[in-house]
Amino acid sequence: MCGIAGLVCLGHETAKAGMLQRMLGMLRHRGPDGQGIYLDDAVGLGHVRLSIIDLEGGSQPMSSADGALTITFNGEIFNYVELREELARKGHVFTTKSDTEVILHCYQEKGERCVEDFNGQWAFAIWDAPKRKLFLSRDRLGVRPLFYARTSQRFVFASEIKAILGDPSVGRAIDLRGLDQLLTFWSVLAPRTIFQGVSELPPGHSMVLQDGALRIAPYWQLDLSGPDESMTADQATDLLSECLYDAVRIRLRSDVPVGAWLSGGLDSSIVTSMIKRITRGSLRTFSLGFDDAEYDESSHQRAMIRHLEVDNSGLGCHAHDIGSAFPQVIWHTEQPVVRTAPVPMFLLSRLVRDKTFKVVLTGEGADEMLGGYDLFKEAKIRRFCGAHPDSKFRSKLLRRLYPYMPGLQAQPDDYLKAFFRVGPEDLASPFFSHLPRWDLTSRLKLFYSDEVRAELQGYDATEDLRAQLPGSFSGWDPFCQAQYLESRYLLPGYLLSSQGDRVGMANGIEARHPFLDHRLVALAARIPPRLKMRVLNEKYILKRVARGLVPESIRNRHKQPYRAPDVASFYDSKRKQARFGYVDRMLSSDNVAAAGLFHPEAVQRLANKSKRGGVIGVKDGMALVAILSTQLTVSQFIHRLGGPEHGALD
Repeated sequence: MCGIAGLVCLGHETAKAGMLQRMLGMLRHRGPDGQGIYLDDAVGLGHVRLSIIDLEGGSQPMSSADGALTITFNGEIFNYVELREELARKGHVFTTKSDTEVILHCYQEKGERCVEDFNGQWAFAIWDAPKRKLFLSRDRLGVRPLFYARTSQRFVFASEIKAILGDPSVGRAIDLRGLDQLLTFWSVLAPRTIFQGVSELPPGHSMVLQDGALRIAPYWQLDLSGPDESMTADQATDLLSECLYDAVRIRLRSDVPVGAWLSGGLDSSIVTSMIKRITRGSLRTFSLGFDDAEYDESSHQRAMIRHLEVDNSGLGCHAHDIGSAFPQVIWHTEQPVVRTAPVPMFLLSRLVRDKTFKVVLTGEGADEMLGGYDLFKEAKIRRFCGAHPDSKFRSKLLRRLYPYMPGLQAQPDDYLKAFFRVGPEDLASPFFSHLPRWDLTSRLKLFYSDEVRAELQGYDATEDLRAQLPGSFSGWDPFCQAQYLESRYLLPGYLLSSQGDRVGMANGIEARHPFLDHRLVALAARIPPRLKMRVLNEKYILKRVARGLVPESIRNRHKQPYRAPDVASFYDSKRKQARFGYVDRMLSSDNVAAAGLFHPEAVQRLANKSKRGGVIGVKDGMALVAILSTQLTVSQFIHRLGGPEHGALD
């Protein structure tokens, strides 16, 4: 796992090492073990390395034996052993034991189609010198990031946006449509980003720059259009168990020790148990706990620790810890967030680093692929209620969805029906499953400044999303539609980014996700919805796989969504003041007015309400986090570029 950067000069200038050095300087947290630069006239490739496979021979950028191809690569190709053996039989000669060299030989063999053979998580660029062609690719699900910008002077790319903004030819300004998308979907729709002129290569896509022309095309697409309704529960259980075991097995390939997240939930518990069965040895796990019982899962973590007899390191997270680290986390997410959840993951990654580990396996992706989120259950209940809107009995089911939200429980039936969008026009929408979430998040736009409101007049973020959907989407099973929206947008745009790669790699920690093995994703797409959620029993088929792997108390527990304290992280309601100086500065009327994105008076009312402890409900908490993180984004990336200087923010 590493950080990559590069440039192609589009005029008559030559690539300069100094420019690449500046870009790599912004990525040093991703690769503390080494750095390299390759220059070829107008082309430059850079690399910072986190050594995990072939510690001695995997330095980059790496060139082929004849010097025709040079690669800078971020990620892991987990099936590199099998690919290497296949290529060796065809006459390819290897000089290292790295997966990086395997990519080069695969490209020699198959050209751009080489990515179809990879099982892994990657972002890489190959300079094909004889063809004067730059080939870039990103993994299928978007585990690893890849950003780019094109100006009149040059084309630049990097693992993180901050490296691209280090090029003075790239302007710095907030993309208002990108902001509007984020305040609808929690993330920006690739290829757009929160910054004007900076783009993101979408997951499952490759890109070619040749003779000044840029070509982008998908090599893989998530297809949930045709579940196999003939599949039985026994067949699905056997297939899923076999596939998941192999996905875990190949993700244990490493020349450094491998650990695991252990949240106490079903997904990470299954992965951890499979690791123990495969390795039959000791295992270091890492867990996150909260002092607030509303967010804590420590009792379930202890049950798994006893069951598997693992060596666990736990981190207790307090609201104060979240507020203290928040500016640093936004420096790494490089975009606003609407929840504080990335911060504890950042702190946990730091603990992993302090324990001298570099690699952890996680349960990320199971909820998306196998139907685990409350959102899927919610959509099913909403459809049930919407089919008979006059039924008082059915409407009461809406109260059972979120027992941990007392404010929602107190609302009358008519309010719940409106909040959960169960009208006839809602039922007909292909976005039915996500309408309540998007409505709730979109209320944050009430804080827009008059100028932003005028600029965005007539813009509808959902129309941009609709334009990206597969042509047959409206005819899919509603459960599959919901899965697609989660997997295609929220997963790469937020969960694998702000809450994943960015906070992990901020501490030089690589996360690997067996549930996102593309073979398992394809298999999960074939499993019919009735086996993913049996009535309202979420992840039914995965729970069958879990038999004998985890205690029954874990297998049958109700899913607890991962959340973290929000308003309490920034304000001490007893003292009626902000916990940190940066909070008052970022939300001051002068700073808010200077950024020009939100209405200063509305933000001040929210801040004062927060100080008094008067913020109740999800909407205000999300608004505070979103506005504060947006102000930090402007401060750190637009007004200056150099990270959250601790003394300036605390």
